[in-house]
Amino acid sequence: MRAVFLDYQSMKPDELDFEKLAGATTEFVTHDATPPDSIVDRIQGFEVVILNKVKFQRAHFEAAPELKLILVSATGTDNVDKAAAKDHGVVVCNVTAYGTPSVSQHTLMLMLMVATQAERYRHDVQAGRWSESPMFCLMDYPIIDLAGRTLGLIGYGELGQAVGRLAEAFGMRVLVMGREGVDYSDGSERVSFDTLLEQSDFVSLHGLLNEHTAQMMNRDAFRKMKPGSFLINTARGGLVDEDALCDALESGQLAGAGLDVVTTEPPAVDSRLLNCKHPNLIITPHSAWASRESRQRIVDIMQSNLEAFIEGAPINRVA
Repeated sequence: MRAVFLDYQSMKPDELDFEKLAGATTEFVTHDATPPDSIVDRIQGFEVVILNKVKFQRAHFEAAPELKLILVSATGTDNVDKAAAKDHGVVVCNVTAYGTPSVSQHTLMLMLMVATQAERYRHDVQAGRWSESPMFCLMDYPIIDLAGRTLGLIGYGELGQAVGRLAEAFGMRVLVMGREGVDYSDGSERVSFDTLLEQSDFVSLHGLLNEHTAQMMNRDAFRKMKPGSFLINTARGGLVDEDALCDALESGQLAGAGLDVVTTEPPAVDSRLLNCKHPNLIITPHSAWASRESRQRIVDIMQSNLEAFIEGAPINRVA
């Protein structure tokens, strides 16, 4: 099967081994990046399209009659029109459980940074304030312990569970959002969305973005959160109403936030989030997933997805 990777450089491929994935195809073509107006031309004659963040819409399916399989090099597939894929008989497969160590440690890093205000203290050291201090230390910004605090997890798949285990190792109580009428047998402490917001010192997002979860963290949600609590998001930026988040930070309702994702990536330079003046807002550039080990696991899982499809038994199928 002929395959084309539309945004190859999104994987930083020079650090990875693509030999087995390429070997599972009859032809493996790569493009570092693909602008929207080049998609149709670049998918002509290919049975397999590989993409990470390229938006693949109904018009692209209609323009590619040979297309049989889309391999998404990520867990989230909101950039692919899955209804159109179904209508055109195209299988869509994603990758899961590839970044658990990387994303879970990044989540804890963000929690620790906002809890300790490490970025502000680092800035003061670099600015010479510690050297000028009459005391042996600086204590200008509040520092809190994770131990004894409550973490509320929204999303409890592999990533959510890994973050929960790390939080428990720090002595935190872990709450998990549950749905009414569902019987859970995983031993977690399940509560409603509202209860989780009201009781958690940290709320961490680990769910998928869809029509039901878009901007679930909105003004009403932030009002229900404990005063002085923190939001952590390493999932999808669209889960959060960014204007409402900025307002919650600037009003003092939230004591800080740690984000690895925003709604539009990369963000515009005049994005309100990037220009928010709250001193305990930490934003990293969607890098939680990007350890070399995690990226290689993505390549290996895509190889398995392709081989399973060729054998007639697709795995990790989302459409």
